[in-house]
Amino acid sequence: MDAPQLPAAQPPAAGLTSEDLAPVALADRTWNTWNYAALWISMSLCIPTYMLASSLIEGGMNWWQAILTIFLGNSIVLVPMVLNGRAGATYGIPFPVFARVSFGVRGANIPALMRAIIACGWFGIQTWIGGFALYQMVKLWVPGIATLPAVFPASWSLETGPALLFLLFWLLNIYVVYLGVDSIRKLLVFKAFFLPFAALALLFWAIRAGHGLGPILARPAKFASSAEFWAFFFPSLTGMVGFWATLSLNIPDFTRYAKSQRAQVIGQALGLPVPMTLFAFIGVVVTSATFLVYGQTIWDPVVLAGRFDSKLLVSVAMVAVALSTLATNIAANIVSPANDFANLSPAHISFKTGGYITGIIGILIFPWKLIADPSGYIFTWLVGYSALLGPIGGIMIADYYFIRKQQLHLPDLYQYTGRYAYQNGFNRWALLALVSGIAPNIPGFLVAVGFTSRGLTWPWLVGLYNYAWFVGFFISAGSYLVLMSRAKKAAAQSLHRPTTDYQVSPT
Repeated sequence: MDAPQLPAAQPPAAGLTSEDLAPVALADRTWNTWNYAALWISMSLCIPTYMLASSLIEGGMNWWQAILTIFLGNSIVLVPMVLNGRAGATYGIPFPVFARVSFGVRGANIPALMRAIIACGWFGIQTWIGGFALYQMVKLWVPGIATLPAVFPASWSLETGPALLFLLFWLLNIYVVYLGVDSIRKLLVFKAFFLPFAALALLFWAIRAGHGLGPILARPAKFASSAEFWAFFFPSLTGMVGFWATLSLNIPDFTRYAKSQRAQVIGQALGLPVPMTLFAFIGVVVTSATFLVYGQTIWDPVVLAGRFDSKLLVSVAMVAVALSTLATNIAANIVSPANDFANLSPAHISFKTGGYITGIIGILIFPWKLIADPSGYIFTWLVGYSALLGPIGGIMIADYYFIRKQQLHLPDLYQYTGRYAYQNGFNRWALLALVSGIAPNIPGFLVAVGFTSRGLTWPWLVGLYNYAWFVGFFISAGSYLVLMSRAKKAAAQSLHRPTTDYQVSPT
């Protein structure tokens, strides 16, 4: 890829650029509307999406409450997705470089690392799902693997058999990183054909086993009162927003290849809310059917498939789940964090090295615990990290649209002494606004993970955690605008100088 050349008088600083971080040339911006729609359809069709919907049923919602919650959450997160995507489409820059505008050329490493560590968590979750699918298959043919002696501490909640297959699948993911991302293209094609087929097969099974959609959809909600429903709804909605909060930040990694703004806006609008909701509907129906068939709700499709009678059917299904999970993992959970880690030291950390770092952190996060139950999946994982990413998104959007008026000076994004250097490369106002947005959610998070009890702090402060992404987004955005207004007058000429010496994308 031939990136556009920065002016000779201002060669990019060695520690701030690489082939992966340089702006994409106009000639290389080839993604159209359907490319973005296909990207989102492919990423939406994954096991965590299914589990997202089924966890709401397990938590007490009926089918239409779960579907509405998912649709609302994805419609809300589409807004920052499109807004942040605009900068990538206009200037051809990835997320770590875009973050330099508001956080500084050195300070951008802070939001980049926060986003990267969360991607490592998703890498671990996807790897656990794939490994557990293989375990379900092996257990059918080698039953003894389920009774291997325990080798891990009881506090880890990790059985030896699943751990072995998890490690095996983890090694397979790392090997693909070693081969390079191009090696995953055929698996992505396989996933695009297989997963919709498998989802429809599960839907057919649910309708048949549940004696039609009527009995399945007639299952009522479990809430005893409207107060109980709202207490579950708001953190669930926040969790739905949090599900794609990672991509709402690093969407410039993809929109930098857009032919036009229309391509990324329309493509994302078509590809995100509706496909997510349709696939989630399958998860809702199947999970509801498991209660009718087995007397309990089984929210994990891998566990459900393991209950089928045919060894051959289960084996084929589990291998297919593992392969499609492998494809999703590399595409969605390796590319972005690898770039984020590379941004730390472009001269020393390559894409492969960043991928290896992602893999190691993905194990250390204990992913099997994150998805062990619906409450942990939603309240601890999804809502918890949304409290970190919401403030970052608020700062970046407030800066780009209200401070910069969508005008950036690209050469300075690759300089230690340009207008985005601030104080030694850090914008202290952005960091202060980031802390101000995260702080109100900390008490609620500590209660959610059991670190402290609700009685030790103010109930209303703990309650803010139910709206973690929204609270962080708006507090950080507002704080940033107020803080930056103090410095805006002195730096007005620099902040508003339009880009005249660099290629930008047509709108």
